[in-house]
Amino acid sequence: MLRQIKTAAESSSDTLLGDFIGAAALMVTLVAGLYIPDVL
Repeated sequence: MLRQIKTAAESSSDTLLGDFIGAAALMVTLVAGLYIPDVL
């Protein structure tokens, strides 16, 4: 199982940065959406 995870990580390493940026953008959007009603 560990070998499969390692193989999957190596084969998708070029999209890993884009996936991380997308996840970070979703988290920022979520946090902003939770705090905007308090500001208004």
